[in-house]
Amino acid sequence: MNADPRFDEIIDRRGSNCSKWDKMEQIYGVSAADGIAMWVADMDFRVPAFITGAVRGLLDHGVLGYYGDDGPYREAIRWWMRERHKWSVDADAIFTTHGLVNGTALCVDTWTEPGDGVVLFTPVYHAFAKVIRGNGRAVVECEMPLANGRYETDFDAWDAQIDGKGAKMMILCSPHNPNGRVWTRAELEGFAAFARRHDLILVSDEIHHDLVYPGQTHIPMATIDGIADRLVMMSSTNKTFNLSGGHTGNVIIHDPDLRAQFAARMLGLGLSPNSFGLVMATAAYSPEGAAWVDDLMVYLDGNRTLFDEGIAAIPGVASVPLEATYLSWVDFSGTGMSREDFTARVERDAKIAVNHGPTFGKGGDSFLRFNIATPRANVARAVERMQAAFADLQ
Repeated sequence: MNADPRFDEIIDRRGSNCSKWDKMEQIYGVSAADGIAMWVADMDFRVPAFITGAVRGLLDHGVLGYYGDDGPYREAIRWWMRERHKWSVDADAIFTTHGLVNGTALCVDTWTEPGDGVVLFTPVYHAFAKVIRGNGRAVVECEMPLANGRYETDFDAWDAQIDGKGAKMMILCSPHNPNGRVWTRAELEGFAAFARRHDLILVSDEIHHDLVYPGQTHIPMATIDGIADRLVMMSSTNKTFNLSGGHTGNVIIHDPDLRAQFAARMLGLGLSPNSFGLVMATAAYSPEGAAWVDDLMVYLDGNRTLFDEGIAAIPGVASVPLEATYLSWVDFSGTGMSREDFTARVERDAKIAVNHGPTFGKGGDSFLRFNIATPRANVARAVERMQAAFADLQ
């Protein structure tokens, strides 16, 4: 596990109005004074200098007026998708939203009506269900089977589960959060066929597509045949470069009819991006950005190994093997403990704030989600504390 001073640096985020560290006592009862924040999905790493330099240039100019020509921004997105993901994007297909939770909400608002069902493959990112319900739509859960520690698809079962539920849309998380799956081409073709079979708009949230570990390859849903007429792609620099506070995401739509419908909804709501987000994204999607992400993934791979080995040493506790993301999905079912008991040990005894499994929907009851995108010293401390908290099992 190679050290890297850019990622090993301990940055004290306490008192910086940081949700991850400053709200963990309020929500989880874990004090920031001696606790470790491993819940919110942002990284404890400094944003790379070529991005902060671009923002500094904007500030140094001193006039923060309306943004003009976004051509370089769109070309940066196109370059990144082509070079990193072998995906050709039409510049006119790119819409900019206030992050991808906002992008999800806009999709739900554009293509469904109150009372319609929206399909989720659970356990899955909790904000999806919040947005769906917040818009007066119904969440239709298709629970993913867990086989030998790996999540799989079961389209026959899902066909039956959504029958009669009035579903009009499905949201796919690719790579998946929280279980870290990188879907194979065959699986993506299965999701596409499922969408066609049930006449669903397919929204593919691919915000974690750059955070893929060695031996895995992310395949954009847009490269799957026969799905373009119902496909909405979502991507962002936010997770890749730790820019979540910039709230800038991309909804990419190649079908002209869908594109026109989404454009009309954006116009009707008076939505437009902020200058800072466009400047940061343009700087990020660059050769410098590509090199930085490659180094980041080497470091995260080391964190993944350290965390998984430490968790595996606790009898009855197992982390689902991460193929992508920096979010480790840990199963406590083998301990025989109640959810309240193992959660208390993690939060009260180990003093680690983590996401609770049930918030991710069906299939999450025995799980907690740990964010390992933090300096390795924090991961090591977390592992030591976890092993101490469950020492009676060893």
